[in-house]
Parts: sequence; structure tokens; C-alpha cells
Amino acid sequence: MTVTRRVSSDAPWEQIVGYSRAVAAGDYIFVTGSTSVSHGEIVHEGNAGAQLTQAIVNVEAALVKLGAALTDVVRTRLFVTDITRWPEIGEAHKAAFGDVMPATTMVQVAALIDPRLLVEIEAVAYKPGVGAAGAAAGPDDDSDERRAAAPGLGWP
Repeated sequence: MTVTRRVSSDAPWEQIVGYSRAVAAGDYIFVTGSTSVSHGEIVHEGNAGAQLTQAIVNVEAALVKLGAALTDVVRTRLFVTDITRWPEIGEAHKAAFGDVMPATTMVQVAALIDPRLLVEIEAVAYKPGVGAAGAAAGPDDDSDERRAAAPGLGWP
């Protein structure tokens, strides 16, 4: 029985670097660091809260492809380039996760992959059996193949 499933955003960097947008393993889904990218372009330049909102949309797209939702998220990690902006970043996090209230860490980093990016988020979701072949998933999930989480989301 397969206990690991992967999804891709089809970004070219995934093949270059060797990673998946998200991996369902057993009862957990691990979503790679996501930023404010839409259709391969950085969006919301200069607005940390809006960037986090877009990054969470990207996280959600990957979760949906694996049959999960933001309500299944149990852990997030936020990497920010300016910790003094924590109130607007925190507000965007709260708006997305509401009563879910996942365990969360926010740390300042020297830089992200592009200087226009202000925040990056990783997520871990818990959904019993999600990694198993045949687990409830999106309508076009192939379990053993790398599928697009949301075509054109791009990376990072």
C-alpha cells in the first residue's frame, strides 16, 4: 500500500532543486515553503500581509489536491525579512486560520530567494490516511504521480 503521495506546481525549479510542492506521508501533509507568487510572478510587492495571504492561497491549493484543507493545518512556520512587521503578518495568518489556531513559529531571516519577497510559510496538515493510495483527494489525483497543485503557481 502506498503511504506517500506528492503534488507539484509544475514550476521548473522543482525539477532543478528536487522537491515537491507538498508530500502526503501517512497521516500528514508537508507543504514546502510558499511565497507570494501567482502565475509565476511575485505579487503584492511591499505588502507583507498581502504576501502572506497569497502564500496561504498557494498552500491551500496544494492541500486541496491531496484532499485536505486549511482546517487540517496543525503547524505553520513563518519566515519574515522584517520582524517589526509581525502585526500585519500575524493579522493575515489569523484571517486565514481563524479558529484552527495551528502551532506557529515566526522567525526573521536575512533574506528570501528574491528581495521583493517579505514572507514565506511552511505548513503541516494532519488528515488520517491522507498518504495512502486511494485516499480522498481532488478529482484528478493519481496518487503515485506528481500532479500540479495549481498550474502556474510557480515557485518559490
